[in-house]
Amino acid sequence: MSESEVAELKSKFVLQTAGFDARFPNQNQTKHCFQNYLDYHKCINAKGEDFAPCKQFFRAYHSLCPSDVTCVVFQIEKFDEQREAGTFPASLDP
Repeated sequence: MSESEVAELKSKFVLQTAGFDARFPNQNQTKHCFQNYLDYHKCINAKGEDFAPCKQFFRAYHSLCPSDVTCVVFQIEKFDEQREAGTFPASLDP
């Protein structure tokens, strides 16, 4: 890959992960993942999927939630299945 191709890719994509959240200071980020998942779904329920600030929660939980090599987004799929079955352990009402 040439330098110009690398520069072009860098200008198109910004790689970033979720920022520091003082509510979750420890190394284990499971609660942080879950909270961002909740915040995203509460946000889209209140404001709609086109509301730009909701996308920050989406990016954060996709970055933080555990994934498995054989399954692209293991934890997120589990949350989605629970939500659809009505067994999700938290309220997603705004």
